[in-house]
Amino acid sequence: MALSKKILVAVDESENSRNALLYVGDFLGGFPGFRVILLSVISVPEVDFFDSEDARKEWINEKHSRYSELLERYRKILIQSGFPEPDVLTELILTKDRPVSAVILEKQQQYDACTLVVGRRGVSRHEEFLFGSVSNKLIHMATRCAVWVIEPVCKSSL
Repeated sequence: MALSKKILVAVDESENSRNALLYVGDFLGGFPGFRVILLSVISVPEVDFFDSEDARKEWINEKHSRYSELLERYRKILIQSGFPEPDVLTELILTKDRPVSAVILEKQQQYDACTLVVGRRGVSRHEEFLFGSVSNKLIHMATRCAVWVIEPVCKSSL
Protein backbone atom coordinates (compact mmCIF):
# COMPACT_ATOMS: atom_id res chain seq x y z
CA MET A 1 0.00 0.00 0.00
CA ALA A 2 1.46 3.35 -1.07
CA LEU A 3 1.52 6.12 1.50
CA SER A 4 -0.38 9.30 0.63
CA LYS A 5 1.95 12.20 -0.08
CA LYS A 6 -0.64 14.90 0.57
CA ILE A 7 0.29 17.59 3.07
CA LEU A 8 -2.45 19.79 4.55
CA VAL A 9 -1.06 23.11 5.79
CA ALA A 10 -3.52 25.13 7.88
CA VAL A 11 -2.62 28.82 7.61
CA ASP A 12 -3.82 32.11 8.96
CA GLU A 13 -2.38 35.62 9.11
CA SER A 14 0.08 34.91 11.94
CA GLU A 15 3.85 34.94 11.61
CA ASN A 16 3.98 31.39 13.03
CA SER A 17 1.67 30.22 10.28
CA ARG A 18 3.98 31.77 7.70
CA ASN A 19 6.92 30.02 9.37
CA ALA A 20 5.09 26.68 9.04
CA LEU A 21 4.53 27.32 5.34
CA LEU A 22 8.20 28.25 4.80
CA TYR A 23 9.27 25.12 6.68
CA VAL A 24 7.21 22.92 4.36
CA GLY A 25 8.66 24.71 1.33
CA ASP A 26 12.25 24.35 2.58
CA PHE A 27 11.81 20.77 3.77
CA LEU A 28 9.81 19.22 0.91
CA GLY A 29 10.03 21.65 -2.02
CA GLY A 30 11.56 20.00 -5.06
CA PHE A 31 10.87 16.43 -3.92
CA PRO A 32 8.62 14.69 -6.45
CA GLY A 33 5.17 13.36 -5.69
CA PHE A 34 4.06 15.69 -2.90
CA ARG A 35 0.79 17.59 -3.09
CA VAL A 36 0.09 20.47 -0.71
CA ILE A 37 -3.32 21.75 0.27
CA LEU A 38 -3.27 25.21 1.86
CA LEU A 39 -6.30 25.61 4.09
CA SER A 40 -7.57 28.72 5.84
CA VAL A 41 -10.56 28.66 8.14
CA ILE A 42 -12.27 31.90 9.08
CA SER A 43 -14.37 31.71 12.21
CA VAL A 44 -17.25 34.16 11.83
CA PRO A 45 -18.41 35.71 15.13
CA GLU A 46 -22.01 35.45 16.28
CA VAL A 47 -24.53 37.81 14.69
CA ASP A 48 -24.84 39.97 17.83
CA PHE A 49 -21.10 40.76 17.59
CA PHE A 50 -21.98 43.15 14.73
CA ASP A 51 -23.97 46.40 14.80
CA SER A 52 -25.92 45.43 11.69
CA GLU A 53 -26.25 42.79 9.00
CA ASP A 54 -24.39 45.13 6.63
CA ALA A 55 -21.49 45.35 9.10
CA ARG A 56 -21.43 41.55 9.30
CA LYS A 57 -21.36 41.18 5.52
CA GLU A 58 -18.64 43.81 5.23
CA TRP A 59 -16.53 41.99 7.85
CA ILE A 60 -16.96 38.66 6.05
CA ASN A 61 -16.13 40.17 2.64
CA GLU A 62 -13.04 41.91 3.99
CA LYS A 63 -11.77 38.73 5.71
CA HIS A 64 -12.53 36.62 2.64
CA SER A 65 -10.60 39.03 0.42
CA ARG A 66 -7.59 39.20 2.76
CA TYR A 67 -7.41 35.43 3.19
CA SER A 68 -7.84 34.77 -0.54
CA GLU A 69 -4.85 37.05 -1.20
CA LEU A 70 -2.89 35.34 1.59
CA LEU A 71 -3.57 31.88 0.15
CA GLU A 72 -2.48 32.98 -3.32
CA ARG A 73 0.70 34.55 -1.93
CA TYR A 74 1.48 31.36 0.03
CA ARG A 75 0.70 29.24 -3.02
CA LYS A 76 3.29 31.19 -5.03
CA ILE A 77 5.88 30.73 -2.27
CA LEU A 78 5.45 26.94 -2.41
CA ILE A 79 5.66 26.91 -6.20
CA GLN A 80 8.90 28.94 -5.99
CA SER A 81 10.13 26.37 -3.43
CA GLY A 82 9.86 23.63 -6.03
CA PHE A 83 6.33 22.26 -5.80
CA PRO A 84 4.72 21.85 -9.24
CA GLU A 85 1.94 24.40 -9.77
CA PRO A 86 -0.84 21.78 -10.18
CA ASP A 87 0.20 20.18 -6.87
CA VAL A 88 -0.46 23.25 -4.71
CA LEU A 89 -4.16 23.65 -3.95
CA THR A 90 -5.95 26.21 -1.79
CA GLU A 91 -9.20 26.17 0.12
CA LEU A 92 -10.87 28.87 2.20
CA ILE A 93 -13.70 27.97 4.56
CA LEU A 94 -16.01 30.22 6.55
CA THR A 95 -17.48 28.66 9.67
CA LYS A 96 -19.73 30.13 12.30
CA ASP A 97 -20.67 27.28 14.57
CA ARG A 98 -17.82 24.77 14.40
CA PRO A 99 -14.41 24.90 16.02
CA VAL A 100 -11.55 25.65 13.64
CA SER A 101 -9.80 22.45 14.75
CA ALA A 102 -12.85 20.35 13.78
CA VAL A 103 -12.92 21.89 10.30
CA ILE A 104 -9.19 21.26 9.82
CA LEU A 105 -9.53 17.62 10.91
CA GLU A 106 -12.51 17.11 8.61
CA LYS A 107 -10.51 18.46 5.66
CA GLN A 108 -7.51 16.30 6.59
CA GLN A 109 -9.75 13.24 6.37
CA GLN A 110 -11.45 14.45 3.18
CA TYR A 111 -8.13 14.99 1.39
CA ASP A 112 -6.60 11.85 2.95
CA ALA A 113 -3.57 13.94 3.92
CA CYS A 114 -0.78 11.96 5.55
CA THR A 115 0.58 15.04 7.29
CA LEU A 116 -1.11 18.03 8.91
CA VAL A 117 1.05 21.13 9.43
CA VAL A 118 0.25 24.14 11.62
CA GLY A 119 2.20 26.95 13.20
CA ARG A 120 2.10 27.25 16.95
CA ARG A 121 0.16 30.38 17.83
CA GLY A 122 2.02 30.95 21.07
CA VAL A 123 -1.01 31.55 23.28
CA SER A 124 -0.36 31.93 26.99
CA ARG A 125 -1.23 29.11 29.41
CA HIS A 126 -4.14 31.21 30.65
CA GLU A 127 -5.50 31.80 27.13
CA GLU A 128 -5.07 28.12 26.29
CA PHE A 129 -6.99 27.14 29.43
CA LEU A 130 -9.83 29.54 28.63
CA PHE A 131 -10.07 29.16 24.86
CA GLY A 132 -8.10 26.05 23.97
CA SER A 133 -5.36 25.75 21.42
CA VAL A 134 -6.00 24.68 17.84
CA SER A 135 -2.60 23.00 17.59
CA ASN A 136 -3.12 21.19 20.91
CA LYS A 137 -6.53 19.91 19.79
CA LEU A 138 -5.09 18.74 16.47
CA ILE A 139 -2.29 16.84 18.20
CA HIS A 140 -4.76 15.02 20.45
CA MET A 141 -7.59 14.44 17.99
CA ALA A 142 -5.90 13.74 14.64
CA THR A 143 -5.96 10.15 13.43
CA ARG A 144 -4.26 8.42 10.52
CA CYS A 145 -1.78 11.26 9.98
CA ALA A 146 1.32 12.91 11.37
CA VAL A 147 0.91 16.36 12.91
CA TRP A 148 3.72 18.89 12.59
CA VAL A 149 3.45 21.90 14.90
CA ILE A 150 6.09 24.36 13.77
CA GLU A 151 7.62 26.54 16.47
CA PRO A 152 9.24 29.86 15.63
CA VAL A 153 12.87 29.34 14.74
CA CYS A 154 15.33 31.09 17.01
CA LYS A 155 17.90 33.09 15.11
CA SER A 156 21.48 32.44 16.16
CA SER A 157 23.57 35.41 17.19
CA LEU A 158 26.70 33.84 15.67
